[in-house]
Amino acid sequence: MESHSLRPEDYRVGYVSTTSVELAAASEMRDEEHPELPYNPNDVNIYTLGQIGRHKVAIACLPSGQYGTNSAATVAIRMKSNFPATRFGLMVGVGGGAPGSADPSAEHGGIVQYDSRTATASGFQRKGFLNAPPLILLDALGKLRATHLRQNSKVSEHLAVLDRLPQFQRASAGPDKLFTPNIHSHLVVRAPRESPFIRSGIARDPFSAGLGNVLCFEMEVGDLMNGSPCVVIRGICDYSDTHKNKSCPGWITSAEGARVVVR
Repeated sequence: MESHSLRPEDYRVGYVSTTSVELAAASEMRDEEHPELPYNPNDVNIYTLGQIGRHKVAIACLPSGQYGTNSAATVAIRMKSNFPATRFGLMVGVGGGAPGSADPSAEHGGIVQYDSRTATASGFQRKGFLNAPPLILLDALGKLRATHLRQNSKVSEHLAVLDRLPQFQRASAGPDKLFTPNIHSHLVVRAPRESPFIRSGIARDPFSAGLGNVLCFEMEVGDLMNGSPCVVIRGICDYSDTHKNKSCPGWITSAEGARVVVR
C-alpha cells in the first residue's frame, strides 16, 4: 500500500507518549515513516504516523506541560475517534521505580490507582479496580517473556537503533544508584500538586507494600485504563525518592532491568 493512499482506518495501534522526549524515541523506532493525514477540525491531537514491523501505528503526545490522567484519557479518546479501527493502545513512558524482591500481587489487573481508597477503623482500604489490559496484549506479553527466556529476544537489537542519538544512549544516564529510604538530602519543598507523586523513599515502601508490591509509580494511566484499555509500559527513570538522575535530563534509564508496570 502506497503511503499517499493511507487512511485513518488503516491504523490498528494507538500509541500515547507523555513528553516530547518520549515522542522522539517512539518516532525513531518506526520502520517506515508516513506523512500526516488530512487535517481533522474535530481533533486537536497531532499525530506521528508510521509502521513498526507489520503494524501501522498512530503516535500522539500529551500537550506540552499538561500531564496527569485526564490529559492522557482525553488524548486517547480523540485518537480512538480519529482512528476507529485501532485494535489496542500502548501507553509508553517513564515512571518512578519501587525496588523490592517480592513479586507483585495477583489480586488486580496490573494497574492500581493508589489514591482510590477509603478510611476504615482498621486503616485505609483500597476501593475499586481499573480494567485489565486487553487479552491480546497480555498474550503478547507472555510470548515476549517466553522469547526472552529462550534467549531469542531481539529487544536489544531494536533498541540499538537509538544509539545514533547521544541523549538516548545508555551511557548518558550514568551509574545506577539506589539510596536507603531514609536519605533526605537535596529534598526540595514544593506546593502540593493536583496529582501528588511519590518523592520519598520512606513513603514509597509502605505504599508499595500496601498495594501488593508494585513495580513503579506513574501519573497518567488512571482514567485511561477504564475508558481506553491498553498495556502500560514504563521505563524506570528514578526510584521514587528524593534523588533524581539529572545527568540526562528528561530521559530514562537510571535503573537497570526496567520492568513493565503491567505484569
